[in-house]
Amino acid sequence: MVGWRAKLGFLVPAGTPTVEPEMFEMAPKGVSVHFGRMISRGADGTLNGIEARIATQIEHLDESVEMLSMIKPEVIALAHTATSYYLGRQKEADLTKRLEDRFGLHFITAFGSVITALNELGITKVALGTPYDENLTMQGKQNLESYGIEVVKFDWLRNVRSIFEEPPNRAYRLGKSVDVPGAQAVFLSGVGMPTISIVGALEQDLGKPVISSSSAMMWNALRLAGVSPVLPGYGSLLA
Repeated sequence: MVGWRAKLGFLVPAGTPTVEPEMFEMAPKGVSVHFGRMISRGADGTLNGIEARIATQIEHLDESVEMLSMIKPEVIALAHTATSYYLGRQKEADLTKRLEDRFGLHFITAFGSVITALNELGITKVALGTPYDENLTMQGKQNLESYGIEVVKFDWLRNVRSIFEEPPNRAYRLGKSVDVPGAQAVFLSGVGMPTISIVGALEQDLGKPVISSSSAMMWNALRLAGVSPVLPGYGSLLA
C-alpha cells in the first residue's frame, strides 16, 4: 500500500472493452484500479446465451476473486449488473457474505451499489433503461422492486448486437426517453454500456439524479475503501 491511498479490484466479463477505461478515468489520484477476468464461454456482450455465461461465471467466481485478491485490494467489485438479476436479492446477499467471509475484504456488486446509492440519495421511484432484452429488463425491474424501489417507467435498447459496441449517445437517448415527471432519478443499467461520459450531461438536461451501474459501483468502492467519493462531472452521486 506504500504510495497508494487505496486499491480497488474489479471483476469483469472476459470480452468487455468498456469497464477498464471508465474506471481508470474515474479513479481519483492515489487510488489504483485492477482488473480480473471472469471465466465464461461464448460471446460476451451479446444476449444470446447470457444466462449460461452468468452461470459459468458464478461457478468459477471463487477462483476469480482469489486471483484478484492477491494484490490485496480493499474492495472487489463484481462489474456485471445482469448477474444480480440472474441471482435475485437473497442469493446475491448470500454470495456476497460468503465471499467476504472467505477472503476478508469488501465484496460488492454493481447492482448492490446502485441500491446503496439510491438509499443514500433517498430515492424510491426511478425510471429504468437497459441495453438488455425485455426478459432481462423485467428481471432488473423486479429486483429493484424487491428492495422497495418503484419503477415508474422502463425501456430497453432495440437491435443491440453487442452491449460493448453501443455508443454513449445511445445510452444518453435511452435515459431521456425513459424519464417521466414521476421518476426521482434515472437508472441506466449495464456496466458494459458506456455511460460515464454522458451521466453528468444527462443529469443536467433532466434536472434530476442519473445513476449508472458504473458510477454507483465506483462510488461504493471508494467509500468502502475509505476514500471520499467526490468526483465532479459524473453526476450528483459523485459530486
